[in-house]
Amino acid sequence: MSPTPPVLALPATSDALNARLVDGLEAVDALLRREVDHEDPFIAGANIHLAEAGGKRFRPLLTLLASEVGSGVNDDVVAAATGVELTHLASLYHDDVMDEADVRRGAPSANAKYDNSTAILVGDLLFGTASSIIADLGPEAVKIQARTFIRLCAGQIRDTRRAPAGADAIDYYLQVLADKTGVLIATAARYGAMFSGCDAATTETLREYGERLGMAFQLADDLIDIASDPEDTGKTPGTDLREGKRTLPVLYALASTDPADARLQELLLSETQDDATVAEALALLRVHPAMERAQERTNAVAAEATAALAGLPDSEAKAALAALATSVVTRVG
Repeated sequence: MSPTPPVLALPATSDALNARLVDGLEAVDALLRREVDHEDPFIAGANIHLAEAGGKRFRPLLTLLASEVGSGVNDDVVAAATGVELTHLASLYHDDVMDEADVRRGAPSANAKYDNSTAILVGDLLFGTASSIIADLGPEAVKIQARTFIRLCAGQIRDTRRAPAGADAIDYYLQVLADKTGVLIATAARYGAMFSGCDAATTETLREYGERLGMAFQLADDLIDIASDPEDTGKTPGTDLREGKRTLPVLYALASTDPADARLQELLLSETQDDATVAEALALLRVHPAMERAQERTNAVAAEATAALAGLPDSEAKAALAALATSVVTRVG
């Protein structure tokens, strides 16, 4: 496996806390590597492919950081963080099939490296591995994992569909984000609190924080998909446009009544999203007020995550969680 990725920039983190988080992530990576190993070398290689491609390990980092609100990292916290990361990785294998993307994290996507059937089955295998780890943490953890998985899948299904007639498209989209991304990040924070001895009220506070944080994380990803440089992110920009997804900037642009936006709206509504169409749409979107408006909404959701922490006693962990909410909406990849 590649070296443990650096912890996201957390200005409020002391050297001591940062060292504990790095040690915790190393323990997570070690457990993940053991769990995905397989007697069949092909399966072992397919299991580890996207993990070796890198990534920020954002979800296990959050589990470890949330545990600092309680008694800190222990074996159960590490196991829970590993289960969350494996669940996330499993979803990426399925995403690669759905997105038909060629690159993930600067490496060949799962469907490009293997084939669609293998990518789907490896995703299923990793979901099973995650569930096996979580099962050792008790029935409540299993129930949370199952409900998380249900919402995650429901969110992915709804993400491929338009808002129903009469529904507010932006409200619908934000609920999709809460399900497809927010819920797993909420579970990451919830597990960190649960397995470090936090009481029910504190655990619920961190769950609520995590869901808002997850929504902000995905909203930032949507902006990055439009504005990014592939050399910075390892992703092909415009993936959402190619799939016909109406992310927040697109929804704002489509709602415009300015006649000057007619060409952009025509491109966004086109049935054919070829390279030329996507490139022109990206160029117009990048300078459109919809991007600034979407960034403001993204910042507001991150502020809601921070506000959810208000009832917690002041601590270094609380300050770091607030800093994390800022980090997820100011990153470039």
